[in-house]
Amino acid sequence: MKSVSFPDGESVPALGQGTWMMGESVALRSEEIATLQMGLDAGARLIDTAEMYGDGASESLIGEAMAGRRDRTFLVSKVYPHNASRSGVKAACERSLKRLKTDYLDLYLLHWRGSIPLAETIAGFERLMAEGKIRRWGVSNFDPADMEELRAATGGSAVATNQVLYNLTRRGIEWDLLPEAQRQGMPIMAYSPIEQAALANHAGLHRLATEIGTNASALALAWVLDRDGVIAIPKTSRRVHFSANWQCLDIRLTPDIRSALNRLFPPPKRATPLQML
Repeated sequence: MKSVSFPDGESVPALGQGTWMMGESVALRSEEIATLQMGLDAGARLIDTAEMYGDGASESLIGEAMAGRRDRTFLVSKVYPHNASRSGVKAACERSLKRLKTDYLDLYLLHWRGSIPLAETIAGFERLMAEGKIRRWGVSNFDPADMEELRAATGGSAVATNQVLYNLTRRGIEWDLLPEAQRQGMPIMAYSPIEQAALANHAGLHRLATEIGTNASALALAWVLDRDGVIAIPKTSRRVHFSANWQCLDIRLTPDIRSALNRLFPPPKRATPLQML
């Protein structure tokens, strides 16, 4: 599998696992755990979550799924903006660690921009790093202006990633945010890379995928993974869907396929506001 490196040199597989809305159904719990474990065993070792997801239910699910597999897991969680003060981020992180049944996070993100000054949040992250509770920090849903302000803040140059909405139907970051991240050597994490399964049912994408012997979800993921410095974190609650997504690793995007995808989903022609879900 293709790997993507963080600014400190650590590499992770470009295909990870998202968990938004997981852990909220008792009926799905065993299947969700089995799916996460299937992914870890296959090599999709980055798992992304947040204290917001199910009010901690996602983190608790992952804590159970990671049992005996923590050493092969690259664990990412996110803090609410209103918890991102110097003291608040420490308390939030400790709650997440307890739910996840671990003593450290590989990456901790500010979930979106809030009212607490960025310098205060960064100071909180630095304290957590000094205590060994997180290994690196980043942000999520930051637009180019936010990133510029972040990098200008004390300690802001240590940002490890920006997690944003990116897929075939949401290509706005290609105009400015993605090229700048690539210049900085900072990876982008793409959430909802299949547009919450909408791309799996896109007629044009389905036809193209059928022509090349794959499925629409896998083709959508292959396109994201084809981008330099991008980590895709699709969420799936079922092993059968994970297996379908995993076919993306067998797809080689030729110039003709890229051109066909650009016709179906045109790249941006101007700067656009950052999209969020």
